[in-house]
Amino acid sequence: MSSTHGTARSRPFRRLVGVGLLATLAAVVATTLGAALARALGVDFEVPDGGETIPLPGFAVVTGLFSIVGVVIAAALLRWSARPAERFRWTAVSLTAVSLVPPFLVGAAAATVVALLVLHLVPAAVMIPALTRSLRARTD
Repeated sequence: MSSTHGTARSRPFRRLVGVGLLATLAAVVATTLGAALARALGVDFEVPDGGETIPLPGFAVVTGLFSIVGVVIAAALLRWSARPAERFRWTAVSLTAVSLVPPFLVGAAAATVVALLVLHLVPAAVMIPALTRSLRARTD
């Protein structure tokens, strides 16, 4: 095996990681700005079960963490799946749907629940298309 084979094989991975990190940054910024806007419009983000208010940096941290998890899933599928883009899209949409359940379970005010639902969809709307396109580019 030549070294060019290893390099050619690593290009899609590096491209995916680069796209994933940029999309993660965009998702963090968009979600945090969305949370700040919701807070400015009067959403308190108080979670009665814990008795705490979700701080703005909390949105950034959680969004960044789960976006990176998405990049890791995409990278694993790039490595081990024959159809990584299709598998990623299905997995990411399914996980997003599951993430919409907890806001209903915490006993928060309706405005907080709605805002949390929207703020779960914002990073999904950024990450899923970006990573799916990057995975699809590998097979074209």
